[in-house]
Amino acid sequence: MVALAAIAISPLTVQAQGRDTVSIVGSSTVYPFATVVAERFGRSTSFKTPKIESTGSGGGLKLFCKGVGTSTPDITNASRRIKKSEFDDCQKNGVQDIVEVLIGYDGIAVANSREAPQYKLSLKELYLALAKDVPGADGKLVANPYQTWQDIDPALPAVKIEVLGPPPTSGTRDAFAELALGGGAAAYPELKALKKIEAGDPAALKAAMATLGLPESLYSAMETGKGKAPSGEDVFNAIAYSVREDGAYIEAGENDNLIVQKLEANPSAIGIFGYSFLEENSDMVHGSIIEGVEPDFDSIADGEYPISRPLYFYIKAAHVGRIPGIKEFAEEFVSDRAMGEDGYLSERGLIPLSEDALEQVQDDVANLKALAM
Repeated sequence: MVALAAIAISPLTVQAQGRDTVSIVGSSTVYPFATVVAERFGRSTSFKTPKIESTGSGGGLKLFCKGVGTSTPDITNASRRIKKSEFDDCQKNGVQDIVEVLIGYDGIAVANSREAPQYKLSLKELYLALAKDVPGADGKLVANPYQTWQDIDPALPAVKIEVLGPPPTSGTRDAFAELALGGGAAAYPELKALKKIEAGDPAALKAAMATLGLPESLYSAMETGKGKAPSGEDVFNAIAYSVREDGAYIEAGENDNLIVQKLEANPSAIGIFGYSFLEENSDMVHGSIIEGVEPDFDSIADGEYPISRPLYFYIKAAHVGRIPGIKEFAEEFVSDRAMGEDGYLSERGLIPLSEDALEQVQDDVANLKALAM
């Protein structure tokens, strides 16, 4: 009887009586897709419409991984894959079985007002515009000196560099840093060479860092911070992904619609957000041509557009069967009518999975296949 009483008053059971709505947090990029599914799900089933909050990918995973219990979210959306450190944090806090659901692909638009000319940019130019430190004339890294786009390339407009983008908690920010800034930094042979240096070769790494004008104390700091010897890729990422903090990059929060509104009010500025927002607001903004490729459905689907990334959501399997509607909502999300080639999410700008990939995702959701990392 004591054992039965303990089961009856477990935190999840007690709290479940007070929550009968699926709780979803996470990516602002996935938010509009999840909202469309949630609204249809609420109208067409006996379950309540899920509650969705836009917290950013990093913020959502932090909430999701806090533990098991209805004070924590059931699902988190992410515009990047869960990091190993986040997965480990989940495991440590008792979130053991996590179902990873790949929903499709999205491009990251670098857009500006239609009242201004469309930009044509390379990844290297984006890196030079936004990185905290860039190579100087002698190849050594210096604090970013560029104030206008024309400072970078005489062919670009003589307009102040002013970029509105997401904060560090955003998966869009993570993906943009990796794909755009990292891609641009790799255009410099000295920086690209860093990525080939293994953690077990500190002499080579220190020599490469010295060539870039980086102090040896940085190596020691990274070694202490990571608890192991850093690799050349660690150093490359620290350089390439660091965004300047002198006002050229303006953190505009997780609300991509707000960025679009600010671009309309300030035609000189550029904004960074998911392709779906570009498509929804194509009457007000246009996307920059990156490496000769314009962001559109086809160029993202075939991988030609260089700043594109996968989108996910993650399910806390321990909540399935305790909070009503979690699995049913997920099944609606990955259904052919939603995520298929002609599904209602593709109409909203989601770049769909291949038929085989979609079948695999549907099978993973049906079986609540736990992620292993």
